[in-house]
Amino acid sequence: MAIILSNASGKPIYEQIAEQIKASIITGELEAGQQMPSIRTLAKDLRVSVITTKRAYEELERDGFVETVQGRGTYVANSNREVIREEQLRRAEEKLLEAVEIAKAAGIQENELMESLHELFGGGDI
Repeated sequence: MAIILSNASGKPIYEQIAEQIKASIITGELEAGQQMPSIRTLAKDLRVSVITTKRAYEELERDGFVETVQGRGTYVANSNREVIREEQLRRAEEKLLEAVEIAKAAGIQENELMESLHELFGGGDI
């Protein structure tokens, strides 16, 4: 599991960590029941504070991606991957709705917004 952090990003470090771990779980790179690195180990590997990694793990646990067993460690939750994916799709739709509302208010046409989304998603021929 490779986590790449950016100080130039507008997102807090703990959010960057949590998002990348979530993506690894959703894609199956991290499997249900797999043990996660300890908070201290991950903090050391990423060269961030223990508090930062603890906050990322707390967010992951709150969202149902991992489970912590006192004295044993943190594990990828046995949650249904499809349920997690649906929740992420719902969150993406909320953000898209916000973008549509902004575009409408600014007089941006649907095709312009779709072109922007296509480019942001990776471009290529439609």
